[in-house]
Amino acid sequence: MNTNKLELNNCASCPVHNVGNLKKLGINMSDYDYVVALAGNPNTGKSTVFNNLTGLKQHTGNWPGKTVTRAEGGFEFNDSKFKIVDLPGTYSLLSASTDEEVARDFILFGQPDVTVIVADATRLERNLNLVLQVLEITDRAVLCLNLMDEARRNKIEVDVRTLSKDLGIPVIPTEARQNIGMQELLNSINEVASGKYICKPYRMKGKSKELNSAVEKLSQKIKLEYPNIPNSNWVALRLLEGDQSIIDAVRTGELGNIKEVKRAITEDELQSEDAV
Repeated sequence: MNTNKLELNNCASCPVHNVGNLKKLGINMSDYDYVVALAGNPNTGKSTVFNNLTGLKQHTGNWPGKTVTRAEGGFEFNDSKFKIVDLPGTYSLLSASTDEEVARDFILFGQPDVTVIVADATRLERNLNLVLQVLEITDRAVLCLNLMDEARRNKIEVDVRTLSKDLGIPVIPTEARQNIGMQELLNSINEVASGKYICKPYRMKGKSKELNSAVEKLSQKIKLEYPNIPNSNWVALRLLEGDQSIIDAVRTGELGNIKEVKRAITEDELQSEDAV
C-alpha cells in the first residue's frame, strides 16, 4: 500500500496498552453496553476469534427472513459488557448474495459500536477489498490481522504500523488459535467502542470528477434528510449505482431509523432462536 497516496491518520502505536480482564459471558448478553460486529472473508479464523472472546458458547439461529445462520455471544472487559454478533463470512458488501446483504445491512442499519474485521495475513491484498468496503460504511472499526503464524511460515512480512496509518484504524496482529494478540484486540475494541480512540478511516474516491461531484451533491441531500447517518457518501454511491435495497431503505424511511435500530437485534429475533 502506497503511503504517499493515502492519508496517514492514526498510528499503530496509538491503541492503549492497559491490561484488562476478559470475562467470557457465553450466551449471557443481557444489559450490554456495546455491540460488536465481527466481519471477514471466509476461512480467516473469524469463528476462532469469536469463540476466544465468548467462551466457546454461541446463541445461534437464522437472521429473520433469511436462511443465513448467525452466532451471538457476550463478554465483559474493563467493566463493560459487549454483545458480539458474528456476521456471515463474505468477500464483499455489494449485496450480490444473501450473506453479503445480511452483513452489509447490519453494519449500515444496525450501527454497531465497533466492527472488527478479521483478515488473513497470508492473503492480505485479497482481504483488503472487504476492509475498504467496511470503512466506507462505518467510522468505528478494528482490523484483526489473523493467521500471523501462517504468514511467518510463508515468509510473509506485514508492516502493521504503516498499514494502521494508511487505514486510519487500529491494526492488531493475532494468532487466534494460540490465543496470541487477543489482549491487544480487546484493548482496541474497548478503546474504539468507548470513544477513547477516534478512527479516521481511509475513504476511496472515484476517478471521475463527474461521479465525485454527483456523490457529493446527493450526499448533502441525504444528510439533510437523515442528519444522524455517518456514511452518506457510501449511501449516495449505492443509490447512483441503482442498489435496490438501499433505494428501498430510503423510500421506506428505514435509512433514518439509526437510533431505533442501534442495538439491532430485536426482542422478536432473540425470542425466535434457541441457545446452544
